[in-house]
Amino acid sequence: MVKRTSAPDSQGTSRKGPRPKHVPIRTCAICREKDSKRGLTRIVRRPDGIVVMDPSGRLNGRGAYICDKSSCWDRAASTDVLAKALNVELSQEFRDKLRQFGRAVEINTATDPTEM
Repeated sequence: MVKRTSAPDSQGTSRKGPRPKHVPIRTCAICREKDSKRGLTRIVRRPDGIVVMDPSGRLNGRGAYICDKSSCWDRAASTDVLAKALNVELSQEFRDKLRQFGRAVEINTATDPTEM
């Protein structure tokens, strides 16, 4: 009797080495492009109904993700796409915060030395 130490894959050969790390994929609520969870910014409607930014990605509540494009942040602030995704009415104050954050993201991506 032959003992196998690892399970064979679809070609009948056994896999060796560590298993690749799972990277969660999320979709931008505005442009519908997919990216890693850490590549997007999470917006949360907490159980008490307040909408906040969630940089940690761990707050309780209904969440939606937005990518780093300034056009997505402007659209999130000026339309009801984000409000529908979160199932809440966005205040004008929070819409202004979205616009400010979008401008900051645009400045950060324009000066990012890793993209050069």
